[in-house]
Amino acid sequence: MALALFDLDNTLLTGDSDYLWGCFLAEQGLVDREFYEQENQRFYDEYKDGTLDIFEFLAFSLKPLADNPANILSALQQQFLDEKIRPIMSPASFELIEKHKKANDTLAVITATNSFVTGPIVKAFGIDNLLATEPEIINNRYTGKVDGIPCFQEGKVKRLESWMEAHNLNLQGSWFYSDSHNDIPLLRQVDNPVAVDPDEQLHQLAINEGWPVISLRHTWK
Repeated sequence: MALALFDLDNTLLTGDSDYLWGCFLAEQGLVDREFYEQENQRFYDEYKDGTLDIFEFLAFSLKPLADNPANILSALQQQFLDEKIRPIMSPASFELIEKHKKANDTLAVITATNSFVTGPIVKAFGIDNLLATEPEIINNRYTGKVDGIPCFQEGKVKRLESWMEAHNLNLQGSWFYSDSHNDIPLLRQVDNPVAVDPDEQLHQLAINEGWPVISLRHTWK
């Protein structure tokens, strides 16, 4: 029995839920479409390049939660899940999750994408534990700000350490599956780092370090 950690976007999912949520908001007319799509793409490109200012991005991505009534946003969660997310939930991801469940491992998704977007997705994968960037809520309303440490890069390590302490868990025998070089700090902490359909930088590091490289989409050649 060990801790099995999974990144979400482009790992368990064959796309990026944060980026797709932005596209979805634009399609629904809840944000200025031209501006939002342009900025959404810019931030996504910066994330992939490793140059993302996480606080600038969160100011952008959490603003719609503050600008729109919670009941409208909540009503759109199921539509977003059905239309944008279920088509990118690969069968291989469910098989990997089931493998760890059969081993009686403790499963958790750890993601930089905020918990409003990712909570329903993680439940749909059948995983109980989620560590995500948390939107700030005051008086039952989203403020558009982040609550605590963003679950990004070194922040994932810090958030995980706090969560493990609270749940009396440790990294002995642990696994972490990720596609992104942004997750290298956490990949270096676990006993079993696994690169999943990795970006170029992580792929090269995995080869150099002898880490397994797997695909939940297709076979690496």
